[in-house]
Amino acid sequence: MSANPTLALPPFVLTDSYKLSHYALYPEAQEMSAYAEFRAPFNKDATDHRIVFYGMRYLIESFVNKQWTAADLALTEQFLSTHNAGHTPFPFPIELFRDMIAENDGYFPVVIEALPEGSVIYPHVPVFQITAKGKYSRLVTYLETLLTMLWYPSSVATLSRRSKHAIAGAFIKTVEGADPVTGAHPILNSRLHDFGFRGCTSVEQSVIGGVAHLLNFDGSDTLSACFYAQFHCNAGKPVGASIPATEHSVMTSWPSERAAMANAIEKFGGGVVACVMDSYDYIHALEKVLPSIKAEKVAKGGFLVLRPDSGDPIETVLQALRAAESTFGVTVNSKGYKAPIGCGVIQGDGINDAMLVKILVAVEQAGYAADSVAFGMGGGLLQKVNRDTMSFATKLNYVVDMDGTKRDVMKVPKTDAAKTSLPGKLAVVLAGPQALPTVVPFDDPAAVAARADGTALLRVVYDGTDPAVRGRTQHWDLFDTVRARVEREWHARPPIHDPRGDAITRKMAELVAQYRARDASD
Repeated sequence: MSANPTLALPPFVLTDSYKLSHYALYPEAQEMSAYAEFRAPFNKDATDHRIVFYGMRYLIESFVNKQWTAADLALTEQFLSTHNAGHTPFPFPIELFRDMIAENDGYFPVVIEALPEGSVIYPHVPVFQITAKGKYSRLVTYLETLLTMLWYPSSVATLSRRSKHAIAGAFIKTVEGADPVTGAHPILNSRLHDFGFRGCTSVEQSVIGGVAHLLNFDGSDTLSACFYAQFHCNAGKPVGASIPATEHSVMTSWPSERAAMANAIEKFGGGVVACVMDSYDYIHALEKVLPSIKAEKVAKGGFLVLRPDSGDPIETVLQALRAAESTFGVTVNSKGYKAPIGCGVIQGDGINDAMLVKILVAVEQAGYAADSVAFGMGGGLLQKVNRDTMSFATKLNYVVDMDGTKRDVMKVPKTDAAKTSLPGKLAVVLAGPQALPTVVPFDDPAAVAARADGTALLRVVYDGTDPAVRGRTQHWDLFDTVRARVEREWHARPPIHDPRGDAITRKMAELVAQYRARDASD
């Protein structure tokens, strides 16, 4: 099957049922455009509106830039013959799809522009814009369902980046050698480890979310994502890394915890190895078992990571740090903070972005450097986000009627102003003293100039209307390039910015006035 061999789904069904009927509900038009945006910052945070956009490549390569075949359409027709209420035929644009296959070689007849992967943006910046023309205009939002799934990797990438921002802040305060502005340090990128594979709903989710996390950190146990990022997105150059570690089943398979730890140190103690410490009695393991394997650990000369996995996350981290200090001693850095010698802690139980910050504060207050602790995040990283986390939405914004009339359109519900959309065909340019992403009309002089000099941020990533390019491999930036973009733009852009330029703001006000006047006269 051309869309998804694993599930054997014809691509025509990769949409919401009601969209099948929209070909008959839209007016006939020469052209239509729709765009997508995040309407809110992460969890409505009032102090930091920055968003990391990521995930378009996967959708274009996996689903959009594919031939939709006559066999796919025949199977779809069979399925939809009983999909309407009462198991009657559901209306769908079968003739348009037949024309698409015959005239367009089976490629979906739209043009999609999108931001570069890894762009750091703000709410209301268009992340993609779809344009459809001629008889295919009424298919303009058919792909919305599929493309809306951008919310997931972008939410994970943003959550991971916000976590890195918090950890970097702690590094600046407490870690020797950390960059005083960015917190950059040789081990910063290993401080948040992806523990989320087993909690995912599918292998596909583990790849999409896990790769989004890898934009910010290189620590991950989600092998599927590490492999995909390295070999599909980065020309074989390594992206993610992990270390040998025990689990509870390993610990309980030995006659004693001491035997289990001694074996782990014997096998991997010359490098970095982690041991889970709460299989029986966490305090006993810290106060009795840990000192008992000191000699073996020191003889190996590597780095031992202690992992609590139950109890209060803040207290268990502090208990492990104190036990490590008591057993192996500490060094005190130039900033006056302690670090256990050859030993650290990773907290993976109960971690989300809020708990991570609380632990960092407690570690600092206890006098330890932030590089003494690392974090594992599973469900909090890859599962506990949804489309409302940053309020992702796609809306129609532009119509050229059959008589040539050009109309800027927008949604402006009186009952929820936060759902107001942007009118007219759009462009995103860098503007102002800080060169921040700014939304302007497509025909604005700034947009025309940006397209001319190559700085326009919305760039064509799929053109199903051009036989010269459709179906061909699209150039995508290497993963290392995308990572560097996230890092650079996150630090260059302020936490708060309204990207809606004056021209768009005026146009919105004018259209709202027109709509309210029209409603008042009805």
